[in-house]
Amino acid sequence: MSKFLDDFVKQAKEWGNNLFRVSEMIGEEEPETVEISPVTACFNSYSVAKVFTVTAIGMLYDKGLISLDERVVDIFPEYVNEKTDPRFEKMTIDHLLRHACGFKGGMLDIDCYGIHENFGPDFLKYIFETPLCYEPGKGCSYSDAAFYMLSRVFSAKCGEKMDDYLWDKLFWPLGFQEASWSRCPHHYPMGATGLYIRSRDMAKLGVVYMQKGLYRGKRIISEEWVDIVFSNSYELHPEYDGRIFNKGGMFGQQLVLIPSKNRVVAWNAFEGSKGGNLLEWCANYEE
Repeated sequence: MSKFLDDFVKQAKEWGNNLFRVSEMIGEEEPETVEISPVTACFNSYSVAKVFTVTAIGMLYDKGLISLDERVVDIFPEYVNEKTDPRFEKMTIDHLLRHACGFKGGMLDIDCYGIHENFGPDFLKYIFETPLCYEPGKGCSYSDAAFYMLSRVFSAKCGEKMDDYLWDKLFWPLGFQEASWSRCPHHYPMGATGLYIRSRDMAKLGVVYMQKGLYRGKRIISEEWVDIVFSNSYELHPEYDGRIFNKGGMFGQQLVLIPSKNRVVAWNAFEGSKGGNLLEWCANYEE
């Protein structure tokens, strides 16, 4: 076990953080994982899944299949009807990526709300017929609806389900052991949540962004897309004066990039609000 992992686990136990697995990668070395509690190998990454959706959209961007200022109504004209808020006309892919699209906070959160009584069988129809809270680009409200819509954008532009595509272009090249993504009733991956993967594989995506789009010499996404993601905080957010970038998920899932140490850390937890601030600990850690 590395000194970092040893110190991390000791600190988490001392603070009472309810973690059960943590993985560390230094550069492109093999990830090292510590099992704090014996649990299932794959776990719901919850909102960390959004970083994978950002990556998938970047792959389409690199191929010239989408532009960030492209309007959503031009991609889904068949869903626009008399119930659609006219402000949808101004919504772009960039607005979806920045949660600046006008959706109410928490919209389409399948981890908190029953789908049968709240959303119906066609999630995209539900979105297009729900009034916006503000004009796209004029505010910010975090929702899963934005990233479900990005999953649908991906399929509309690519002709393939996003998770199927990522198996060929991301999961397999990065050596993922297994992955499964929750799907809507129309069989599209949720995009925002529900990606079941191992922590060691979650860490590998962080390495791709740390290595400017490369993984062990193979180009996964363009350096341009990496720059766009960091400059716009597309889900990877700078914390503690930019010493780390991270994305968290419900119940304490975390993907953490520490550029100064060439280190990526990923962990799974049962309840992230308990215990001390492990993000701050990672930002301040010295060997």
